Amino acid sequence: MVIPSLQLVVDGLATGSVYAIFALGYTLVFSILGIINFAHGALFAVGAYITYALLGGRFGFNGILANWQLPIALPFAAALILSSLLCGLLGVAIEWGVFRPLRQQRADTLLTVVASLGVAVLLTNLIQYLVGAEVYTYPDQLYGALPLTLRLGELSLRSSQFVILSVSLVLMVALTYWVNYTRLGKALQAVAENPLAATLVGIDGDRIITLTFFVSSALAAVAGTLVASSVSITGPQFGVTFGLKGLAVIVLGGLGSLPGTMLAGFLIGLIEAMIPAAASGFRDAVAFGILFLILLLRPQGLLGRPPIEKV
Repeated sequence: MVIPSLQLVVDGLATGSVYAIFALGYTLVFSILGIINFAHGALFAVGAYITYALLGGRFGFNGILANWQLPIALPFAAALILSSLLCGLLGVAIEWGVFRPLRQQRADTLLTVVASLGVAVLLTNLIQYLVGAEVYTYPDQLYGALPLTLRLGELSLRSSQFVILSVSLVLMVALTYWVNYTRLGKALQAVAENPLAATLVGIDGDRIITLTFFVSSALAAVAGTLVASSVSITGPQFGVTFGLKGLAVIVLGGLGSLPGTMLAGFLIGLIEAMIPAAASGFRDAVAFGILFLILLLRPQGLLGRPPIEKV
């Protein structure tokens, strides 16, 4: 049995924490509407671009915002918060303009999923129209006085990994507390369990769904910003790969399970970290292969509830 080094574990946890944060947005919407919101990956990219602009980044020579730059540059923390809030509002606009009308018409679930795909394509093409398809890298000295590498004995942690891990863990703890120990969180659980019963006891289902989209979209923006701060923005399709990885995470963890999503995110991150650099091109294949094997043995995912058979 090969025991991974502490360095690999830390690297895997840093990667997995971003997977978990991103996939939690998927999980929130799925738990309350029973659909996969494919626009989530596009919001991941939108959040990264907005943060880049707020940090004072200059766009390239393609797109209608060619050579455009804000006159002021915000600190990273302020840019991250503002970007997540703006993406949260964009998520609310998507819910009001796309999902709510379909819900009011009692449209088939498949139509809603297709609509979310349409929103994803629209946002991706809008990004390319505005800023082109160039690679954008966040400014140097992004984290202020924080050194580029933190060393604890033989363990080294890049500043980006430290920020990613810290922000992700804080958000996961905050989200868990919000869902399980606040009135709004209890209301969300009630709507997810039985929308009609929740309405009968005075819970405004539409308000809870709107709030869910806001939180989900804000989480997507945070994840996009954290990833971009580490590896740059690779183009308008930036969120596509993470969108697929997020789907793998929520299926592996158990559809609708917040603890399962967090566990699966960390697990996939650890698996990828243990793959040698020479075989890095196969990381996605290995992760999805393990997902396939686990689902053969446990179709409901790691912490998902097994389906109830009706007699």
